[in-house]
Amino acid sequence: MTVFNQERLPVEIFQIDRERMVEGWYSDAYFRNISRILNRLSKESYTYKNEEGHEVDIGDIEVEMQIFPRRRPFCIVGGVDEALAILKTCTGYIDSKGKFINTFDQLEVEAIHDGDKAFYRGDPENVEPVIKIRGKYRHFAILETPMIGSLTEASRIATNVFLVLEAAKGKDILFFPARFAHYKQQAIHGYAYSLGVKAYNEEFGANSHRFISTDEQGAWWGGKGAGTVSHSYIASFLGDTTEAMLQFCRQMPADLNRIALVDFDNDCVGTTLDVLREMYKYYSYHKKDGNAKQAQKYKLFGVRPDTGSNLRDVSVEPLGDKKLDNGVNARLVFKLRRAIDEAYKDWDIDDEDELERAKEYCKNVKIIATGGFKPEKISQFEKSQVPVDIYGVGSWLLSNSSVENTKNDFTADVVRVKINGEWKDMAKEGREPCYNDKLVKVD
Repeated sequence: MTVFNQERLPVEIFQIDRERMVEGWYSDAYFRNISRILNRLSKESYTYKNEEGHEVDIGDIEVEMQIFPRRRPFCIVGGVDEALAILKTCTGYIDSKGKFINTFDQLEVEAIHDGDKAFYRGDPENVEPVIKIRGKYRHFAILETPMIGSLTEASRIATNVFLVLEAAKGKDILFFPARFAHYKQQAIHGYAYSLGVKAYNEEFGANSHRFISTDEQGAWWGGKGAGTVSHSYIASFLGDTTEAMLQFCRQMPADLNRIALVDFDNDCVGTTLDVLREMYKYYSYHKKDGNAKQAQKYKLFGVRPDTGSNLRDVSVEPLGDKKLDNGVNARLVFKLRRAIDEAYKDWDIDDEDELERAKEYCKNVKIIATGGFKPEKISQFEKSQVPVDIYGVGSWLLSNSSVENTKNDFTADVVRVKINGEWKDMAKEGREPCYNDKLVKVD
């Protein structure tokens, strides 16, 4: 499965800190040690005689390194383009005058594309490398740490997004983890989210959309942050959700979806009915007046219940089990859907055409469920056919793999070395050269 058939992301987008990268600032210290030793041995023309009697120039030893994931059974790979940007920018050495000499053009590099699926099943025959590098090891030894870090961070989130979409059966997922990580990670996180959505769409022939909350999350792929209101905004209107929404509609451009946050008073159904009724009044007024653009400003796209796990919404009858009573649960969503669909019946409408328009208005209002959603809960909702249209997911998308006995990371191995002009297998016990038909040559 290959998501992209286009050029890789440009090197410039990653803003690589070359000056410190080539000094080993971002590398585990042992890689700095390795690089220093090999560079010194190269200057000394040190050689080592192997068992076959060949004199091997250790300082300039050429190796084949393979980088592969360790998340079972697969991961959606991200971070490849950034890893390649690190290689292109920082492969080389610092000469006797303190000048950095870039030697990337001396490497042979193959890589899969961001968004590809790579498998790992725990044994050498079932490992799919995502990057293969051949060249002088001393020229790129210190780059392993930042390269693997980029791959791990992006792939973890891309795979989590893919798994959430599987649980949601392709329903749209709002990407809400910005507040759970350092702000400087938003770009790579949003890009990884984009990869996960695209990978799911390609594999399942779906059309899931991408919704991010900050502009930075879309910086690498052209997305823009979107959202409507917060609880603090409603508090600014002294807790009047309806008035807060009406002013939002009046002030904001029509192309921005109107989504009402309806749990401020812990009465999602009651608040929804109030918002729905008042927004429809303005919508209908402008429709009758022939002002379709103004009417669109009062089109309610959806409602978002976000009830905390410590609360039971007033419309939910208690069963005595907090897991069933509290938060955004199935019973609350069913009640909300029914209330929305039937709201127009209580409006003072006599005209048949107007009644049909009101019915359609209500029918098109979506339910966006947020608050503690992860694959298990989403899967339960879907199996029970709970009428959620869109799920908002936050912190879980940043989490490590929940699969037992698996890691959510990447590793790199030297698997071959070049001796007397020939490539020889040279890997630690338990590892061996592997193959991936998605690998393509990198210029």
